Amino acid sequence: MCGVQERWALEPLRRTLRLSLTGVVAGCAIAADQFAVSSAERDLHHPVHLFGPLGLNLVYNSGSGFSLLEGSPVVAGVIALCVLVAFAWVVVFNSSVIVAMAGGAVIGGGISNLLDRVSRTHAGAVVDYITLSHWPTFNVADACITLGLVVVGLRLLFDYAKKADHS
Repeated sequence: MCGVQERWALEPLRRTLRLSLTGVVAGCAIAADQFAVSSAERDLHHPVHLFGPLGLNLVYNSGSGFSLLEGSPVVAGVIALCVLVAFAWVVVFNSSVIVAMAGGAVIGGGISNLLDRVSRTHAGAVVDYITLSHWPTFNVADACITLGLVVVGLRLLFDYAKKADHS
């Protein structure tokens, strides 16, 4: 086969592998967050200072990221679900392994927070427990979402700049 035909023949396999990687990373993010949330709810009864600005304190966030939409867990959940679907679309149609992995972190974090909303008994609130001075309390899922979005954003900007240089 010549190069172009070979590339097209391998593309379905590559896409399957990228999506599998996305699923594995998402599953790991969900498992890590759900384990940490369960541990925090079971063991964290008082705020704990770890070191520097880092601490632990169990709180319930009925809003979205950075406590936006506080008191509206259904609206926050519906918006989060819509954003997850749109983001999954970006991941499916991107050919980058980096985007697949970072996308898995975002999708897994989002799913884990949605699981908190529907399966835990806190009136649709997400369980947060990691504190930093001058930053809202968050959880592992929130960290996965934030880091994943930064990586995807940087990768997409890099791709855009690369295409602009070749034009």
